[in-house]
Amino acid sequence: MSQSLTQVAERRSPATELATQAALIVGATLFVALCAHIYVPLPGTPVPLTVQNLAVLLVGLSFGSRRGFLAMALYLAEGASGLPVFSPTGQPGIAHLIGPTAGYLIAYPFVAALVGFIFERGKQTFARAFVASLAGEILLFGGGISWLYVFTHSLSRAISLGLYWFIFAEIMKVMLAAGAVRSWRSLFRHNEQAN
Repeated sequence: MSQSLTQVAERRSPATELATQAALIVGATLFVALCAHIYVPLPGTPVPLTVQNLAVLLVGLSFGSRRGFLAMALYLAEGASGLPVFSPTGQPGIAHLIGPTAGYLIAYPFVAALVGFIFERGKQTFARAFVASLAGEILLFGGGISWLYVFTHSLSRAISLGLYWFIFAEIMKVMLAAGAVRSWRSLFRHNEQAN
């Protein structure tokens, strides 16, 4: 029973496949939105510590580069339209996409695409998932720090606000994402062999 979502979708009609893929993408945006609301505001920085980044990594690893990109682009569109999908800190709606966390948010589709792209190419091991997630985090923080630099006009201040507070938590998220995806794949493989 443990066939991948793609294998199951290939046997369906084009309309059913489209509906399934759309539902998966919308589900991914809801997952990221839920994780965005699990956050800890940190003193001294406008960037909260959220579980949202972990969700973006999981979307990229699970959905691949194309669907991951589409899911995160839809997520940004949902937030820009005023849906409460972003972290509750800061202004709602499109204002969030010009606030201090905008660089991180705008990077999400590219992070999911990069993580998915790396993970899709080759054997899907924990090490590959870890490297893919680490590359995604580097891209994510590159976008976030760049945007904070625009606000502060100081690279050291931008790094202070947008990186140092998060290093330990992000390493944990990378390991958790890599481990979770490997566990899911092992579980699916085990279920397939049992059937």
